[in-house]
Amino acid sequence: MPTSRRNDEEFISRLTQIVEENLSNEQFGVNELAQIVGMSRSNLLRKVSKLQGVSVSLFIRKVRLGKALEMLQEGAYSVSEISYRVGFGSPSYFIKCFREEYGYSPGNMDAYQAEQEEEETSEKPKRKFRMPVLFVSLFLLVTMAVVIVYFLDPGAESPEPVKSIAVLPFINDSNDSSNVYIINGLMESTLNKLQSIEGLRVISRTSAEKYRKHTKTIREIAKELNVTYLVEGSGQKIGDKLLLNVQLIEASADNQVWSRQYQRNTSDIFALQNEIAKDITDEIKVIVTPEEQSRIEKIPTESLEAYDLFLQGIDLLSRQTEAKGNLRKSIGLLREALVLDPKFARANAALAMSYYFLEQNHSERLLADSINYFADQAMFLDPQLPQSLIAKALFYMAHAEYQLAVPYFEKALEYNPNYDLVYVFLVDLYANYLPDTRKYLEYTLRGLQIDPARFDPVTMSFNFLHISNAFIQAGFVDEAEKYINVSLDYFPGNLYSEYVKAYILFARDNNLQQTKELLLEAARKDTTRLDIIQEVAKICYYQRDYESAYKYYQKYLGIKKMLQLSVYPQEDIKIAFTCQQLGKTQEAEQFLASYKHFADNDRSIYRSLNLSTYYAATGQNEEALNQLKLFAGQKNFQYWIVLFLPIDPIMDAVRDQPGYSGTFKQIKVNFKQFHNEVKESLEKKGLM
Repeated sequence: MPTSRRNDEEFISRLTQIVEENLSNEQFGVNELAQIVGMSRSNLLRKVSKLQGVSVSLFIRKVRLGKALEMLQEGAYSVSEISYRVGFGSPSYFIKCFREEYGYSPGNMDAYQAEQEEEETSEKPKRKFRMPVLFVSLFLLVTMAVVIVYFLDPGAESPEPVKSIAVLPFINDSNDSSNVYIINGLMESTLNKLQSIEGLRVISRTSAEKYRKHTKTIREIAKELNVTYLVEGSGQKIGDKLLLNVQLIEASADNQVWSRQYQRNTSDIFALQNEIAKDITDEIKVIVTPEEQSRIEKIPTESLEAYDLFLQGIDLLSRQTEAKGNLRKSIGLLREALVLDPKFARANAALAMSYYFLEQNHSERLLADSINYFADQAMFLDPQLPQSLIAKALFYMAHAEYQLAVPYFEKALEYNPNYDLVYVFLVDLYANYLPDTRKYLEYTLRGLQIDPARFDPVTMSFNFLHISNAFIQAGFVDEAEKYINVSLDYFPGNLYSEYVKAYILFARDNNLQQTKELLLEAARKDTTRLDIIQEVAKICYYQRDYESAYKYYQKYLGIKKMLQLSVYPQEDIKIAFTCQQLGKTQEAEQFLASYKHFADNDRSIYRSLNLSTYYAATGQNEEALNQLKLFAGQKNFQYWIVLFLPIDPIMDAVRDQPGYSGTFKQIKVNFKQFHNEVKESLEKKGLM
């Protein structure tokens, strides 16, 4: 018992210390704290709630405000300075939180200190009378704790499984099809409110949408989505009346555990949304923290007309791929909503996101200023709204400032842990722009938990491709092979999956010729795929078949020039070395120069490795080894380095250098350690 209490105290003390070390970092929140202590968000929430009786977000805020109180008592800084020093981005928000915590504004510390002195004075004569009562209360609490620990919970703590739910598309019962957006809006709001609850896993709209016109049983749907509960609904709008029928079904028994009919005026739509969410969470007995409840109950706008236009706009936004003009129509409706209520944060955020999607596949961003304007408006109006944070992140994405986008995406997940769109962007970021195998794998798996079944097999195929690719990068060969096969089962024509599978089988069998044949088979299915042709050339290079490598590299370069693409700059060193072996000196020099420019400007963990290969290609073997030794200090790198570095012909002379063997051994040791850490982390978070 004493040991358990001491461990709990040490745990809270450690959390407090971590928060204090990151005090001035406004973006430091639940995600960052959970990552440092090596726990999942849900387990951290449960433990802090059990020990402190508050959510993790509130715990962090209390630590910040406690330090702010100390600074105010010292009198060395102004209120505004302190607000930033303790991680509040807005002095006004700091003042509001401080007043809620202590009952006084930070500018009125004299009254606070006077009350403290008065309390200390008034307590002194009463202490002898209070002591016995406190002693008896403490004794009873200790006795109860002993009973609970030794009789009711004799074993190790086993956390309660996270409850899971899917909100199926609501059905429009009205003969007027134009009302469908209102019913969809009620479904969307129910989903959004449930998504903001930390202790609940909520399936995304994209996965639930698959079952709009389904013929499957409840049990079949629940099994495919891996959920405990399903919500079904139907409704209609008649004049200014809303009629809605909602039922909650326990999936395992296909048992309706709760059903309710709601009849409200359209003017009560926000109260109706909150009531539905509360009824559901009460029925399934999920913990809703005060902060989550506050976000659930927040009214988005005072203008019902603006909200009606907003619902129409986001309905079209969610269906932007169905018709070419949907996205532009959505923008028009959202702008009309903002004319009626310029302070409508959600509409500002949706407009910023719409402008981003409008130019998503364009190389030049002409609407970046519009994205920024509406994102800033949304952030100013509601900085805790997940859509505001996503909108701001997309502004940085539009400017290719990917690192600056990350904290906004992660903060959005803190306020809405089930937001599937955030996972889509984070997976893309860590796969393509900020290579990070650990985060790529974690966010891919977390995304799969809430988005297990999208509408079309092609999208599902790419989802599982991401999972497989993330697994193989972290050295999980069996898992990677399993998921790549699932990807190809969904869409056999997925050539990305086909050539990734070729490399997964190389990791399993170490057979370059087999890899080449599989890649050639994929290339024959689409002769314009420069990515696959480049992979074929690479395998020929590793086989030291430089004539074939040069032939495929020329084909790859021809397609690249025709399409005016600037991709795969890291391949230039292999092309240069291939040209060297064939006596094509002038060509080799051109590719060496372009590769050196790429390596010098590389800001990833692979910079030293890239420089090492450059120095090896130019005969500077000692400097090549020095750069390789620098890379040997890294841990979070891809499995391909361990597999291909020993057979890379460009490093032949470097391998003869004294110290190479020990350096490569260190690289393998580091990767193995990284692999084990990833495995342990994923197992702790229930992702593997």
